[in-house]
Amino acid sequence: MTTSSTTDAAGPSQAARPLRVGIVGTGGISRAHLPGWKELGAELHCFSLSGAEEFAAESGARVHGTLDELLGAVDVVDVCTPTPAHPEVVRAALDAEKDVVCEKPLALTAEESRDLAEHAERAGRRLFPAHVVRYFPQYAAAKRAVDTGAVGELAVLRFERTGSLPDRSWYGDDELSGGIVMDQMIHDIDQALWMAGPVSSVYAQQSIAGSDTTVRTAHVVLTHRSGAISHCRGFWGPAGTQFRYTFELAGDGGLLQYDSAGDPGIVFDEVASARQSSGDGFLPDVSTLRDPYAAEIVEFAAALRTGAPTRVDTADGVLAVEVSRAALESLRTGRSIAC
Repeated sequence: MTTSSTTDAAGPSQAARPLRVGIVGTGGISRAHLPGWKELGAELHCFSLSGAEEFAAESGARVHGTLDELLGAVDVVDVCTPTPAHPEVVRAALDAEKDVVCEKPLALTAEESRDLAEHAERAGRRLFPAHVVRYFPQYAAAKRAVDTGAVGELAVLRFERTGSLPDRSWYGDDELSGGIVMDQMIHDIDQALWMAGPVSSVYAQQSIAGSDTTVRTAHVVLTHRSGAISHCRGFWGPAGTQFRYTFELAGDGGLLQYDSAGDPGIVFDEVASARQSSGDGFLPDVSTLRDPYAAEIVEFAAALRTGAPTRVDTADGVLAVEVSRAALESLRTGRSIAC
């Protein structure tokens, strides 16, 4: 009689021990990723140019003094650095034969994003772009409605996202963050692509307040190859501007609308409102919903175990950057840009 075992002479198998995760960059977004890794029981490691010790004290992660040291100790790398550092860290992780989660956008240019995708393919590793809005339950429900034909053939889509500029200085530097289009509006550009498919042209306009250049609004119009039109509007308001997101999907079979301000689901009393306002600004209050950040992390980890697809893949991340860059080119030239 034979039996199977999860151990061998070398010790516990891969399946018997926790997933070892290396978090690179320990700013605000790394905290948003933590619940997902903790839900999985992952063994956490971290490396950052600043803030690693504080992050480790909060998370129980082991601090590493160099990126190479971290790469030698983990199975998966979670890239939470500012955007300009994404390509360098992703390439190093892929070269070390690690699968990678990378915060959006993958890179600041279409060329670099495509290069990262090709690098992952050559390395035979998964590169997962963390477009978290695909995991918000409202958008996921809207996608199911589109896929099942509930609104018929899409004609006009409208997406709006409002908030204040994140409280890290590099976000306000367009050369480092890509500005409101590449950093904030890329979420809604990704939604438009997810719902209505590829685009043939992009046109964009932007208005920046003369008294405060951190206050700005942008409007991007996407003409899809299907003939549908998507309007994406983003607004960075003064500090304290309430986070809000809306969408409207109109097709020949119906209309689907959602407004996070008009349909909160829960009314907060004064104590709860005060606690909500003390958050880090990365996510509206979702204490009664499935955490979208945790959902994307858990799905990615499951895909690594099973080889299953995820609802956002490397090609989606590249396409979002390509269309966002086309919008920035439209802002620069005042022309509609072919895609």
